[in-house]
Order: sequence, then structure tokens, then C-alpha cells
Amino acid sequence: MKKIAIINGHPNKNSFNFGMAEAYRKGAEQSGAEVREIVIAELEFDPVLHFGYQKRMELEPDLLKAWEIIQWADHLVWIHPVWWGGLPALMKGFIDRLFLPGFAYRYRENSVWWDKLLKGKTAHIITTLDQPGWYYRLFYGKPSINQLKKSILEFCGVKPVKVTYIGVIRNSTEIQRNGWLQKVRELGKRQK
Repeated sequence: MKKIAIINGHPNKNSFNFGMAEAYRKGAEQSGAEVREIVIAELEFDPVLHFGYQKRMELEPDLLKAWEIIQWADHLVWIHPVWWGGLPALMKGFIDRLFLPGFAYRYRENSVWWDKLLKGKTAHIITTLDQPGWYYRLFYGKPSINQLKKSILEFCGVKPVKVTYIGVIRNSTEIQRNGWLQKVRELGKRQK
């Protein structure tokens, strides 16, 4: 049985992203996967890494619980909107506070190399856009995907990382949204 963690990075519980998270969960559970969810907006934590990496901040209980879910999972499903080309601030703060040296990666002494402590996990990024996915990739260089996929997940050993773009969300119709929800549910069924 596949163990899946859905990490929802949208701060608004009434957003389409929450509908996608539910659709993915239903599809995955229907196919026999065990699913746990991390709703970043519901966690109580300070999203600011006040001292950078010079001094470790104590992790709040909600962050410790989230990390247990990430460690437990075989497959991480990240659902978030693209805002100003990047990740929502709360989601970025979650990553800053939790994907720490000694947790997600470990630098080797006297070396430029590091150990990837999340090896063996896979991921899927499902992101909403207010522009076509091809436009975001071609004209903007997909900065949020580069950051989450390459600079965070792959840096920590998570591979492969698949990406699904959903949009254009702005001005979308109910028919389009229902189609996207069905698409995401099918991704959950296939556990991708």
C-alpha cells in the first residue's frame, strides 16, 4: 500500500486548491493508498527563519507532526497556487522552517557535497496558474517549479518529481473546474 502525504500550500480554505486536495485524496484512497494531509494554513508556527541557519529555532509541535508525516510518506503531493511567479509566503516559510540541515539534507564536512536524507521518496507538484502552463514555462522559466522541484525536493533526494499545471484559473468556468477536479482525482487513483 502506497503512503501518500498531500501538502496543501494555499492559505485560503475556500480556494480551488482545497478542492483539488480533496479530489486527489479521494482518488488515492479509492485505489487503496493510505493518505495523510498537511494543511499548512492550519498549522501553528512562525514561518520566519529569524536567524537563518546560524542558530536553530525550536520546532513547534505542528511542524514536528508535519515532519513525521513527510518521513512516513513514500510519495509527497504538493498542491499550491503560483503567486508572483513563486510559492505562497506561508508555504515558503513552512519549507524554510522544516527542510533543515540534519532533517532533509546534511552537508559533508570539508566538502561541497551533501547527503540527501529524503532519498527513496517521489513527488508530484500540482499547481494552479492564472496563465497557460506553456506560457509560464516558456516566458517566465517556471520559477516556482524550479524552486520546489530542483532546489528543494531533488536537492533533498526526492525523485522523480512530476508536475501538473492547472489553469487558467482566473475566469474559468464551472465546467472547466469540474474537469480539472476529475483530472486530479484520476492522478490520485493512479497515485502519481
